Amino acid sequence: MTSSVEPLVAVVTTDLSAVTRGRFVAESKLQKTAATGVGWLQANLSLTPFNSIVDPNPWGSSGDLRLIPDLKARFRTTRTGSATPFDMVAGDIVDLDGSPWLGCTRTMLKNALVELKDATGLSVIAAFEHEFHVADGGFAPAHSMSFAALRRADPFAPNLMAALEEAGVAPEVVIAEFGDEQFEVTHEPADALTAADRAVAIREITRELARNAGWRASFAPKTAPNAVGNGVHIHFSFVDEAGKPVTYDPAQPGGLSAKAGAFCAGVLRHLPGITAMTASSVSSYYRLKPHSWSSSYTWLADRDREASLRICPTVTIGGRDPARQYNIEYRAADATGNPYLSLAAVVRAGLEGLKAELPSPPLVTGDPTLMSEAERAKLGLVRLPETLPAALDALVADSTVTGWFAPVFIETFVGLKRHEAERLAGLDPASICDLYRTLY
Repeated sequence: MTSSVEPLVAVVTTDLSAVTRGRFVAESKLQKTAATGVGWLQANLSLTPFNSIVDPNPWGSSGDLRLIPDLKARFRTTRTGSATPFDMVAGDIVDLDGSPWLGCTRTMLKNALVELKDATGLSVIAAFEHEFHVADGGFAPAHSMSFAALRRADPFAPNLMAALEEAGVAPEVVIAEFGDEQFEVTHEPADALTAADRAVAIREITRELARNAGWRASFAPKTAPNAVGNGVHIHFSFVDEAGKPVTYDPAQPGGLSAKAGAFCAGVLRHLPGITAMTASSVSSYYRLKPHSWSSSYTWLADRDREASLRICPTVTIGGRDPARQYNIEYRAADATGNPYLSLAAVVRAGLEGLKAELPSPPLVTGDPTLMSEAERAKLGLVRLPETLPAALDALVADSTVTGWFAPVFIETFVGLKRHEAERLAGLDPASICDLYRTLY
């Protein structure tokens, strides 16, 4: 649509509640704003998804920061149906002298990627695969994943793909998923920072387009206790300093190279400790359970959607090279986790495995719930935390994970999430799911 008023550009950051917040400036002022940014404050890191600030928190009411837009991470589209363009720029939070602030999750991901490359020469290629539900669509019943299920929402799917394409997200596929009124959208692999920026853009563009259709798009992990869950599957692979893919080795089990195997071993070793960061809500743990096609144990498998780390399929039709397709999928994540923090945690855990030169984990087949404790122990299978408080306990207990971050950041994160769990302690699962459905 067109408008006679000057469009606004949002300079944004995504917080520990995975809510994207920011400040708007006139489009004509964006270049000037890029030099010194817009105002921000430390206590915003303690914002809850309930529009409150945890009290007490480490920050209080004093202090100031700047949010600097990264103009290379701008997402603009006129195709959401709004009166003015959707225009959003991801930013980095800095101190007033321009030095990185310890609570900026985008900077945390940048630093993790630099440390990985400095230590190993490897760079991460990543993609975020999002599932979401649409409410208030008034759709007629349709079979899961069917042609009719997607077409009944027309023109939502083509409009979404067009908006994402124009915004520079490089979408790949949109489908009607297994759940009722559930969809999935994916984007092309990119460098890890760009992938996390795209994850934020996908969520916000999808919500805006649905809202303008009179619907509500929800990325909540569970919209109802018995509903099909919405995951965020984080795909990753590696290239060396020459840009050559190094994740695949056809001589190794599952085709997993030794370096990629060591990385996966590190992720699995620290998975209980990072789960609170990648699955960050009370309702996340209604999804992370056996037989739900999500994650429940610390295991690697070849093309098994119950595994926490899944080796994805490659296609050799027409002589295609599997090395450039080969990737691993981290499945213990959802959209209540900040995408920058989620990927930073995965990268740092994997780096620990590389530094320790851990052997590749065994490829597990079968159902861990049917194994004896001895069988699970032999395979290194540990049950993931089953509640948000248990996940926070596991985080605090893993000194390696907490050591990646400033102590005040861990204090803020744990305090925020314990507050969230305590606030919902008196609600039943149905009420909790309904609340998160509206919040995300």
